[in-house]
Amino acid sequence: MQLKSVCVFCGASTGLNPVYREAAEALGRALAMRGLTLVYGGGAVGLMGVVADAALAAGGEVIGIIPQSLQHAEIGHPGLSRLEVVDGMHARKARMAELADAFIALPGGLGTLEELFEVWTWGQLGYHSKPLGLFDANGFYQQLSGFLDHLVGEGFVRSHHRGMLQRSESAEELLDLLAAWQPNVAPKWSTGTPA
Repeated sequence: MQLKSVCVFCGASTGLNPVYREAAEALGRALAMRGLTLVYGGGAVGLMGVVADAALAAGGEVIGIIPQSLQHAEIGHPGLSRLEVVDGMHARKARMAELADAFIALPGGLGTLEELFEVWTWGQLGYHSKPLGLFDANGFYQQLSGFLDHLVGEGFVRSHHRGMLQRSESAEELLDLLAAWQPNVAPKWSTGTPA
């Protein structure tokens, strides 16, 4: 798959472990070095600011999408290639999805998970055929990955839908996985037991 832009979901906090900041910096640099545009939530704080600053420092293009209501709370990043201010969270997510060829979740909280699961659900339903990835810095997503495997084992998620989500502890490897991913997703509403 030819990637030109990647949407990154991540925390408005940097978390307690410095490894999360290092992961965001590594991802921002890797995106810029590959000539990939970073699309993200537009904030200057937390891992959002870290990934954006790293991409910009490496000469990358960065597009931020931020709701008007969060412009001040998240301190919209003033140094981006482009900052779009939209009406609300739904418009923000739709615009990020429109601009991106792939999606990556860095460590983050409820908002990060919500954005990831919504865009993954859109893929499951056939609204897009774009790859998704977890940047598993310091094993951050290991327990979530185990739970997702449990959902497959219990018959609530099909294995090919589970396979839409790649995972790696390396920015470079994760980008390679997303670029190599090929859509092979059966309709969600097929009959029979999950495969």
